[in-house]
Amino acid sequence: MLKVGLVGLPNVGKSTLFNALTASYQAESANYPFCTIEPNSGIVKVPDQRLNELNSIVKAQQIIPTTIEFVDIAGLVRGASKGEGLGNQFLSHIREVDAIVHVVRCFEDENITHVDGAIDPIRDVDTIHIELALADQASAAKRLERLQKLKKQGDKRAAVEVAIIEKVMPFLDKVQAVDLSIFTAEEKMILPQLQFLSTKPLVYVANVTEEQLAKPDENKYVVALKKKAQEEDRPVVVISAQIESELSVLDPAERASYLESLGVTDSGVNNLIRCAFDLLGLKTYFTAGEKEVRAWTFQNGYTAPQCAGVIHTDFERGFIKAEVIGYDDYITSGSEKSAKEKGLMRLEGKEYLMADGDVVHFRFNV
Repeated sequence: MLKVGLVGLPNVGKSTLFNALTASYQAESANYPFCTIEPNSGIVKVPDQRLNELNSIVKAQQIIPTTIEFVDIAGLVRGASKGEGLGNQFLSHIREVDAIVHVVRCFEDENITHVDGAIDPIRDVDTIHIELALADQASAAKRLERLQKLKKQGDKRAAVEVAIIEKVMPFLDKVQAVDLSIFTAEEKMILPQLQFLSTKPLVYVANVTEEQLAKPDENKYVVALKKKAQEEDRPVVVISAQIESELSVLDPAERASYLESLGVTDSGVNNLIRCAFDLLGLKTYFTAGEKEVRAWTFQNGYTAPQCAGVIHTDFERGFIKAEVIGYDDYITSGSEKSAKEKGLMRLEGKEYLMADGDVVHFRFNV
């Protein structure tokens, strides 16, 4: 399962946001540093209205959305790469995630202390980036010596890893977002395996107050964070973690009414989940039958057999054909039978690249 880590300085609202994400209260939230030591994790359903639309036609026994695991990682502090706070432990937890949600405090509240004494989102962001870069530098230097010896012995994999590290190091030295366009296709495949913290996909969360939620561009801290994120080509999601925590315990009708009263149309948590999904280059296909309507996650660029393998390895191994109806065609037709009669169901082979929203039946034989 794909894993997304929530990081940030202490007392920025990570645990409150985590509670809202997982609609639980298993993560302790308190007004002092290092409240979270061991990371909490929770499985989060990816909101997708298309499942409900499909089920309105199919009338299945159950609806099963796709999921992401979110991990609440304890707050980093300046010097974490050298072991300050609980730095080494925290950094090891971040290495295990596929993407990073960087929670940034963008509100003032004299009752909630800030680890550096004052609110400054850009300083906070830079603090985290510096610590991640320093940790990566130490890791890269240690690995490079061994890899260069293997490269001299003719190890091709080592040669690729050396090339990757040599491309990454200048960005680490300048504490800049790594430009992924400089890597070859082969290097991009190997890069995640090296577990550099600074090359993981990252989204910023601007944590604001209830009053600022509907008009974030009037918040000078949010404006500054968005400017920095644009320079780094990274997304920003504006959220009030406290409001989201309150929303998480309401039923759907109450939640919609509360959001309307705040002047917003959708939950920030929903926006964050979708953003994290997009950040990881993930798409969704569906299976629809009497027993269940289900969403399945696949990596952009997967072929039909690879997507079949997401369900079970036997499906990929014995793949014959995929019966595919595009989501819009399925909904417009009103049923699978009608889509077939209109010639909208396609038989696709092993080379077919699955599209987001495809409704599929796999034919296989093992």
